[in-house]
Amino acid sequence: MSGRHRRPHATWPSVWVRVASTGLVVGLVTAVLAGGASAVLTTDPAAAATGDELTSSAVTLTTKDDALVAEGSPFPDLAVTVSQTKDLVSQGIVVSWTGGKPSERPAGTVGGTNFLQIAQCWGEDPTHPGHPDRRTCQYGGTLGAGSYRDGTTEASDVAEQDLPYTHISESFFSPTYTGIPFVAVNSAGIVDEEDAPADRVLTNLTTNAEGKVVQKTGADYVDLNTNQFFTAYTTNEVKWAGAGADGSGSVPFEVQTNMQSTALGCGAPIEETDGSVVGRSCWLVIIPRGQGDSGSSEINRSGLWWDAWEHHVAVKLEFKPLGVRCQIGAAERQLAGSELIAGAIAAWQPELCQGEKGSPFVLSEGNEADAVARAAGTAPSPLAFTSRPLDVERIGGAKDPVVYAPVALSGVAISFSIDRQPHPIDASPEERARAGLPMTEVNLTPRLVAKLLTSSYVDSLPDGASKAHIGYKSFSEPGKNPRTIVQDKEFQAINDPEWSKQIIVGASVADVLAPSGRSDIATRLWEYVISDPAALAWLDGAPDENGMIVNPWYSTNPEVNPTGVGLALPLDNFPKADPAEKADTTVSDPANGTGPINLVTWRPYTQSFADGGYHVLRGDGNILGAWDRFAVPAKFGKSVRELFGSQKVFALTTTPAAALYQTVVASLRNPAGQYVPPTRESLAASAAAMTATPSNAQVAQYDFSSPSVRAATTSYPLAMPVYAALNPKQSDATLRAVYANLIRYAAVDGQEPGTDVGQLPPGYAPLPAAWVTQARAAANEIERGGSTGTVPPASAAAPTSGSRPSAAAGAPASAAPAQAGAAAAAEPVVTGEVAGALAGSATPDDPDVGPLGGAIPLGVAVGFLAAVAVLAVSRVRRRT
Repeated sequence: MSGRHRRPHATWPSVWVRVASTGLVVGLVTAVLAGGASAVLTTDPAAAATGDELTSSAVTLTTKDDALVAEGSPFPDLAVTVSQTKDLVSQGIVVSWTGGKPSERPAGTVGGTNFLQIAQCWGEDPTHPGHPDRRTCQYGGTLGAGSYRDGTTEASDVAEQDLPYTHISESFFSPTYTGIPFVAVNSAGIVDEEDAPADRVLTNLTTNAEGKVVQKTGADYVDLNTNQFFTAYTTNEVKWAGAGADGSGSVPFEVQTNMQSTALGCGAPIEETDGSVVGRSCWLVIIPRGQGDSGSSEINRSGLWWDAWEHHVAVKLEFKPLGVRCQIGAAERQLAGSELIAGAIAAWQPELCQGEKGSPFVLSEGNEADAVARAAGTAPSPLAFTSRPLDVERIGGAKDPVVYAPVALSGVAISFSIDRQPHPIDASPEERARAGLPMTEVNLTPRLVAKLLTSSYVDSLPDGASKAHIGYKSFSEPGKNPRTIVQDKEFQAINDPEWSKQIIVGASVADVLAPSGRSDIATRLWEYVISDPAALAWLDGAPDENGMIVNPWYSTNPEVNPTGVGLALPLDNFPKADPAEKADTTVSDPANGTGPINLVTWRPYTQSFADGGYHVLRGDGNILGAWDRFAVPAKFGKSVRELFGSQKVFALTTTPAAALYQTVVASLRNPAGQYVPPTRESLAASAAAMTATPSNAQVAQYDFSSPSVRAATTSYPLAMPVYAALNPKQSDATLRAVYANLIRYAAVDGQEPGTDVGQLPPGYAPLPAAWVTQARAAANEIERGGSTGTVPPASAAAPTSGSRPSAAAGAPASAAPAQAGAAAAAEPVVTGEVAGALAGSATPDDPDVGPLGGAIPLGVAVGFLAAVAVLAVSRVRRRT
């Protein structure tokens, strides 16, 4: 692919479009509906626009140079940076600014003071080129004061530019009405509502026989704010984005494509005159709101009305075209397994269609163990993607016949969106002034992760259900288990002191959103938990230092667990083990009663790990809504997501998804005792510290007990490699050649970081050089159907680490945190014992995989050098 065009500086925070056409990449549909990734994850949203990896498509707008009308703006010195404006897909971006003023949150009928409003629009204003047409903006769906499209006012307060959208009342009993119409995009791209198709226009105004604008009434009335195009459940607008005492702030913004909003149509494929295909562009508009509206001393009118709208700044958003353009009629090939590879496959897919061995691929995300077991047979199967070797007991205990090719390095992340709610008395005036602004840093230990996974905080259990088993009897006898992680003294001790001044409560900060189903990701997270003696002891039933106990239904101790059987960890899923239930009260209390609420109803699963990241971007804690007794059958609804300023949610996700949605991520304590966030550098440091798994020298793992991991101070503890896995003895030679082509591309051209077609999306770290060597060798073995027998077995020289931790067998001791003032621990070094030969003698059906095993120890060394080089370069760049 040497002739493929590359941009000199690829945009950093974007990711190639998650495919949604013709069913290509089945496992990515959820991500397409939601979003995708950043090259370096960050614990500070503003860093997306200011860090070393600043995207080349970031744009800074100022009131002075870019406002439609600068004079009279509430923030004359405003400078807004949009982290990404090109190569967009369904994803998150960051809008950060300086030059604002200290904000106050919305309250009652007042929309707040000194804040920004942000919306996505699809059409350009023909009378003001370079600015969006306000009729095309998705705005009004939040139903908040100062955020509707329409409202009433005095005729004398109506700006001239709003008169076409205003019914001037001549009656004292009927106030003047202004409503900005909404025009949805259509194939012709017509903005003017008079020419646009009637079913794509929402307006409450018409012109009477006398030529006057009048308001529609009766059956002709439409709701401009809740309609068939957007509602409070679907809109992506930000109605209030506040600044701190210095007038600066930042907020994540969900960029929607035609998949999420057909009314906007962003990214819809448009064929140019030269035959090329581009995505339909859109606009991002930022509207400054001060302390009052025209004719009002408060903010209680629409930001689309001219007195606010005239001061907006806006930037054009360029989208990648939706869909994958593979040759029509090409045979689709099946892939199966790890969700961690989904973003990369979507990015590589357009290039993988090319050539004699190219093909469109369909990734079915699911349990990796099942996928690799199927790939171990000799009958044709989907190419498996896994982070763990085959459990040979599934094939009768024979030697593992699978060849493993490393194709990606990513990991698990814990994303969060939590806005400040300071205590009205205990918090300082400075802390109270930051109310509504986001918390941007969280440190977590394995035991804190265990608490989030085990429904052990009081608010994680349904209201109305008995919580006595975790110590809670009543409000006056709450027991020693905190309501949420925010009130946990262990959490407060290792995080910013400002956390202890917050009064944030609720189910969405008492647990972590997680998907159902089995996965290597779940296993890895539980292994991280039980690698820590304190977490393991707590799960066994020992209270923590403050008296908090594990929910006994999750205890690993059979004498504590009410089932009489301890929870066997690590698990490959996230069980809702507590049977606590709020009883059905529809009969006993027909007016106010509700149906039963169990743990699954109370805290629903997400659809996938990527979906967890999407929930965090939107501030959606997946909270149970009100009981609708009039529905047939009666049922619970879903609560509307929390808007910026009052968000509070934790979720499990992947590093590519967290980067795609540009969510804030937690720093996790690694075995060296350091709190490390997932970044490209920390993932590379983890790879450098990995050793071969005991059962198969071809597969590397981050062994929490190994000396190399304990010395890896900068490593991220939930880094995970992804391997393409297949038995090279499978009978379909053509299919094997296609899979080999995918592996070669993934390991070589596909490791170039960037957002162009075929590049490695943000959220992944490039493979160490020796891993690439291993992948190439594996591709050769798969394509030719087995080894030539000229290379020694892969296990002969590969280092191995100790057995993986088990709650039953006991976990290894964790490294103590580094002492204050002590010298920094050494960077990762290659360690481990030489593995013996795998059980069983060679047979004609056992493939000799050539140099694959030798690539593991070499990969550790080369990976280490690469990690050091990356860190050195980044340090030099920061100095300059």
